[in-house]
Amino acid sequence: MFGMSGKKVNVLVVGLDNSGKTTIIERLKPRPKQAAEVAPTVGFSVDEVEKGPLTFTVFDMSGAGRYRTLWEQYYREADAVVFVVDSADKLRMVVARDEMDHMLKHPNMRKVPILYFANKKDLPVAMPPVEIAQVLGLDDIKDRPWQIVPSNGLTGDGVDKGIDWLAERLS
Repeated sequence: MFGMSGKKVNVLVVGLDNSGKTTIIERLKPRPKQAAEVAPTVGFSVDEVEKGPLTFTVFDMSGAGRYRTLWEQYYREADAVVFVVDSADKLRMVVARDEMDHMLKHPNMRKVPILYFANKKDLPVAMPPVEIAQVLGLDDIKDRPWQIVPSNGLTGDGVDKGIDWLAERLS
């Protein structure tokens, strides 16, 4: 509809391995282009997704420990960050917080909006977003807009709601 006349924004998608980053990115694509199954991301991959007047260049960063230092190379270019957490992975929520704190304190990370997807909300052991926000210490983030949205990457539930919030901040 808008072609290439829309505004381009760089969105960094981060989170621990197996949190559902790539699956969520697939849900942003038009249905025919969505992959039914995704493999774990090695290193990172780049995708372009159009959302209304915005063209998101999405950097899907591997969450595997050895790749997390790669994230830093993209902080300076990021107009927004999507941080995906596995709502059902209580044990690693603290690791997610450590990675998030490290990212927020990094000198190259600008005060860009951050969207948290509390992913895998459909699982019976999933923590509610309020609890996740507490564990991650989101209320302490005062210097940039943030939002936490429960999502299910497999069905796409919640994904549009989150991306709409992000698009409003970036338009």
